[in-house]
Amino acid sequence: MAKAIRQISRQAPNETEERAQALEEIMQALADNKEAVLSMIEMAKELHEVKVFETAGSLLKQRNEVGVIAMQQVNQPAVHNVIKSGFGLFKFLGGLQPAQLETLMNGVTLGLKRMSQTGEKGKKQSIWKMRIRLRSPAIRAAMTTMVDFMEGMGEAFLRSREKRE
Repeated sequence: MAKAIRQISRQAPNETEERAQALEEIMQALADNKEAVLSMIEMAKELHEVKVFETAGSLLKQRNEVGVIAMQQVNQPAVHNVIKSGFGLFKFLGGLQPAQLETLMNGVTLGLKRMSQTGEKGKKQSIWKMRIRLRSPAIRAAMTTMVDFMEGMGEAFLRSREKRE
């Protein structure tokens, strides 16, 4: 019968073996991802040529001074208004349905295109021709939309005035 094993000796690799294994793993990863690595090297080369790394390094070295200047710029009243307006714009856009916004933007785009064509031609219309065009379903739809828009804007103005009083 065999003798029972009472002591297990573990072999810990020495530092040289660990480094060799780590180097082998790195080389394997580089070989497996050759295209990605070459692409990253090319991007780094391009960034180096346009001095991005140099600029970023300078900014990091002077980060305290740059931070002070940035905060001074942000603390200007005009920047506060821009930030508030930006939040208001996002709130406004968030309240619109995507289909509504698409319809509105298509209408604005087409209207601007027609307006620029009229401006380029430079021809004027008589009052009589304008009166005839008012019967067009497209113009009536646009005018109805604009009147509804003005009515809604007027209601908002009145509510705002009532809140202030």
